[in-house]
Amino acid sequence: MATLSFNSTRIKSPSLQSHKPFSKSHFSTKPNNVPFLFPSKTHPQLHRFKPNSISESSVSVPEEAFDDAEEDDPTSELSYLDSETDPSSVTEWELDFCSRPILDIRGKKIWELVVCDSSLSLQYTKYFPNNVINSVTLKDAMETISEDLGVPLPEKVRFFRSQMQTIITKSCKELGIKPVPSKRCLSLLLWLEERYETIYMRHPGFQKGSKPLLALDNPFPMELPENLFGEKWAFVQLPFSAIREEISSLDERFVFGAGLDLDLLGIEVDDNTLIPGLAVASSRAKPLAAWMNGLEVCSVEADTSRSCLILSVGISTRYVYATYKKTPTSTSEAEAWEAAKKACGGLHFLAIQEDLDSDDCVGFWLLLDLPPPPV
Repeated sequence: MATLSFNSTRIKSPSLQSHKPFSKSHFSTKPNNVPFLFPSKTHPQLHRFKPNSISESSVSVPEEAFDDAEEDDPTSELSYLDSETDPSSVTEWELDFCSRPILDIRGKKIWELVVCDSSLSLQYTKYFPNNVINSVTLKDAMETISEDLGVPLPEKVRFFRSQMQTIITKSCKELGIKPVPSKRCLSLLLWLEERYETIYMRHPGFQKGSKPLLALDNPFPMELPENLFGEKWAFVQLPFSAIREEISSLDERFVFGAGLDLDLLGIEVDDNTLIPGLAVASSRAKPLAAWMNGLEVCSVEADTSRSCLILSVGISTRYVYATYKKTPTSTSEAEAWEAAKKACGGLHFLAIQEDLDSDDCVGFWLLLDLPPPPV
């Protein structure tokens, strides 16, 4: 059983300004040279996916997830660093700089800067009028965060809005920070969703029904670059206990990939829950995994209308990752895989191996397919 909700234990009052946290196939490589790989036997570690195996897990959002949110002034701002956190350990920030569904006294939309780290040990929010939105304002604000909280400027700043890439990139580069366009800002995305319900909706200037000014891109998928070509692939599934072991061994075995802090994200999964994934085999598995490691992989999607798999990386890049012959069987399997992913709250994985029958992975990414934030 999988339960998905924002971790409310890290949600505190913004009105306590600087003392409390708020809340923390075939591959589309060479056409027609490798057939779609159907399940033929039980893999010793990665179990081939069956269309009728989608009832292994389910997702729910407990009503009490938001019950503990305190009623505080929604106009207040937040500047917080966990007292138990070593400031020098906060080397990466997640950042959003965008308008909110809130009008100021001039009748113009208010903008807000929201910054955190992946563990929500650092949390910062500040409102801005819409006539000061530029790279200088953002640069000054990031320097203020560093000075006020006593933390060094980060090595990297992740952000997920393509429309703000120019401003954020310019600000970061002037400060010697590496800007990283990435939808793997999961703590930030969930925090924004939580802020919408507990802060923005309660703000006196809230505009009900207002659509996001900077909606997330979902562009038409492009052709896969040659360096990302694989040779075979299969829908697979792993019990969550094996997922945890794989993630914990990433550093030990020098495997490429990335995990997720599921405790922080509020995702509770039984060890026996089967998590859907995609296994990719290649004779050049290590170079392939190394290339993938620099792409900020965020999700894999089975597109049954086009009979292909879509790989999403960065903030607005989508590739046709693999294709298959459209048949009732293949369509059923793809639909079941997507249904299983949805039942796990969007949790899934990508594994790169030298052979589909291998027990070991040379690349492993735990992924979470989240809906776009409401702002």
